[in-house]
Amino acid sequence: MIEILNDDQLSRARRAGALVGTILQTLRERARVGTNLLELDRWTGEMIREGGGVSCYIDYAPSFGNGPFGHYVCTAVNDAVLHGMPHDYALADGDLLTLDLALTVDGIAADAAISFIVGERRDPADVALIEATEEALRAGIAAARPDGRLGDISHAIGGVLKAAGYSINMEFGGHGIGTTMHQEPHVANNGRAGRGYRLRPGLLLAIEPWVMADTDKLVFDADGWTLRSATGSRTAHTEHTVAITETGAEILTLPPR
Repeated sequence: MIEILNDDQLSRARRAGALVGTILQTLRERARVGTNLLELDRWTGEMIREGGGVSCYIDYAPSFGNGPFGHYVCTAVNDAVLHGMPHDYALADGDLLTLDLALTVDGIAADAAISFIVGERRDPADVALIEATEEALRAGIAAARPDGRLGDISHAIGGVLKAAGYSINMEFGGHGIGTTMHQEPHVANNGRAGRGYRLRPGLLLAIEPWVMADTDKLVFDADGWTLRSATGSRTAHTEHTVAITETGAEILTLPPR
């Protein structure tokens, strides 16, 4: 199902997006060398409740997962890239951490992800990996225009990632979002411009470029959720929820200034 939100729903989407952006910014500040992933998860739950939100993840049980996720935030470290399940791990200097968060406010969802390096040790290859996903996200958002096509977004993302030398996995990508976290349409991270669903004002999309340094193959971790690069290479993932408006794309999940 593809939803087109009305003005009241878009107002709630903005509140949800602001809460997502605020929480991710706070978690980034708190994620230091020695911070445990389970602490990040606990803090996330507290901030969701304090902000009047409801977690999209606690009871999330799609066909590809191993039962309900049971946590508030996805924490993917180093070779993990998607659906990283929080566990008893203390962050180390130089870890590449991705945090992915979705929640609802008054029945409307927002979803975003950030990747960053913990501590002082910064491998240039990790920095380049993160910057490629951020640049691809900017390109995808710039291509999200009313009366454009879904393929315009995919083509823009894929062009940046391929130019940076990365291969692209097509199993997982962005998605529609609204009264539920995951909806149609699927937003692939590579595609052909001018093809696919016509973009309309009121459409919400979670656009999320992600890559692995030297492969496009994924493997499941033993927890049944965490997806890792098949080669053990580093990964990065960046995401925003945007609303298609009459003039372009409004980013809903930016942290407040």
